[in-house]
Amino acid sequence: MHTLHTLNPKNMKLTIQTDGGARGNPGPSGIGVVITDEKRTTIKEISEYIGKATNNQAEYIALIRGLEEAKKLGAFEVSIVMDSELIIKQLKGEYKVRDAKLAVLFVKAWNMLQSFSSYSVKHVLRAKNKRADELVNEAIDQKI
Repeated sequence: MHTLHTLNPKNMKLTIQTDGGARGNPGPSGIGVVITDEKRTTIKEISEYIGKATNNQAEYIALIRGLEEAKKLGAFEVSIVMDSELIIKQLKGEYKVRDAKLAVLFVKAWNMLQSFSSYSVKHVLRAKNKRADELVNEAIDQKI
């Protein structure tokens, strides 16, 4: 985990880019999180190995980890950016969460989102989420 920039207390709106991945499904998994302020300055990067998980579990764990860190940093508003269309559609209520293990993670993420004064969730193509993806691969590569 790297803190890259000291957060100005006035910058309480943060963007959280997350990614999670597994080599095999399930398999060795990692998460990547990039948190930026309103000026798009990176203030925190997280690259963590999470053990054996599915791709979707890793995506949710990355989101939860990013939300936890944003809360610690004092954010009152967050913008979530992910390349997981499934997770975004579940958070927007467009898809039901049918998997029991994902449902537990969904509820945790949903409850955390409600603790912010406002939030948004946005799907982007993988190419637009490159740094978070790199952090996932670094975490897995260092472990296996």
